[in-house]
Amino acid sequence: MAPKKAKKKAEGASSNVFAMFEQSQIQEFKEAFTIMDQNRDGFIDKQDLRDTFAAIGRINVKNEELEEMLKEAPGAINFTVFLTMFGEKLKGSDPEETIMNAFKIFDPEAHGHIRADYIKRMLMTQADKFSEEEVQQMFTAFPPDVAGNLDYKNLCYVITHGEEKDQE
Repeated sequence: MAPKKAKKKAEGASSNVFAMFEQSQIQEFKEAFTIMDQNRDGFIDKQDLRDTFAAIGRINVKNEELEEMLKEAPGAINFTVFLTMFGEKLKGSDPEETIMNAFKIFDPEAHGHIRADYIKRMLMTQADKFSEEEVQQMFTAFPPDVAGNLDYKNLCYVITHGEEKDQE
């Protein structure tokens, strides 16, 4: 009974969530949801999250971490709630140009990349300081090239568009 109530509440609160995305984006989110819904019951629960982490090689995820993730949802996570959560996360992100301008401060010669060790030092010592773990997560997702440079143009694109630009 609880999942039905949560579904009804979520749909009522965000009936236009599907208007926030293009049809191709909705299809990509649906594919992601389907992959995460390991037991195919139409909801993402703690075990689904644990199984998803295991599928990408991260085992022994703490219950507290999974519970924190689930707390971000207003109730049971069906596809509409899943889409709404992504919409809310993306709505708060800055436009690509704003993010790009922030990186350009560290690249006055406009090379399009920043030394990885330099950006790590800046992220860990300035403003909202990153932890070592947060910097490593960024470098895992966006590894520096063989010369030790971070391609911030591609990083900005991925942050704002959600997928990697084709390397031409």
